[in-house]
Amino acid sequence: MYICGKNVAREYLESNEKVRKVILAKNYNDNEILNLVKRKNVDTEFVDKYVLDKITKENHQGIILQVPDFEYSSLDDFMYKDDSFVVILDHIEDPHNFGAIIRTCEAAGVDGIIIPKNRSVDVTSTVIRTSVGASKYVPICQITNLTNTINELKKNGFWVVGTDMDGTSYDEIDYKGKICIIIGNEGSGIGHLVRENCDFIASIPMKGKINSLNASVAAGIIIYEAVRNRK
Repeated sequence: MYICGKNVAREYLESNEKVRKVILAKNYNDNEILNLVKRKNVDTEFVDKYVLDKITKENHQGIILQVPDFEYSSLDDFMYKDDSFVVILDHIEDPHNFGAIIRTCEAAGVDGIIIPKNRSVDVTSTVIRTSVGASKYVPICQITNLTNTINELKKNGFWVVGTDMDGTSYDEIDYKGKICIIIGNEGSGIGHLVRENCDFIASIPMKGKINSLNASVAAGIIIYEAVRNRK
């Protein structure tokens, strides 16, 4: 996998994450990054900008790292933790939304993120870049069946809170204890079967003429309400 951009590169170079190769523009002159590359003692290549442009369409800022593909966590990594706080993404398709949600989850201290294998964005280089490296710090589990996973969580003491327009105001729900918040697809929201298996449905009151929020914005509002409520 190739990842690019100064901020995410710094996160990887400063950590214990394996970096297979660093590819830099010939005129690259960020001494902080160059020193980190030297300290990491990793294979480095200086190339013309057009070579970087061929590797990725992203704004690489003159630096690309070749790293191992993302390794997903197991549900067991956060299933049995006391007062576990989990977020499920019900078929999020936009990698920028996914990356932004990961970043929010890391900042809020969420214990794990669950995503489905099908009809959902994977952890790609774009997701990693948008999360600014936060994907390294939040366990992300990829599962086959959302409904079965929700029922498994409930059997292990989780309260499950879905998000939709038609429900209880998000600030009137008790998020204490083991909690799972479900964020729906950008267009269709949470699925019918997923909704049926929720204990609560949280809604964000809309006072303007627009009747919905971007998925990552809605996730941030509800996740931080949960953080406030759980204190």
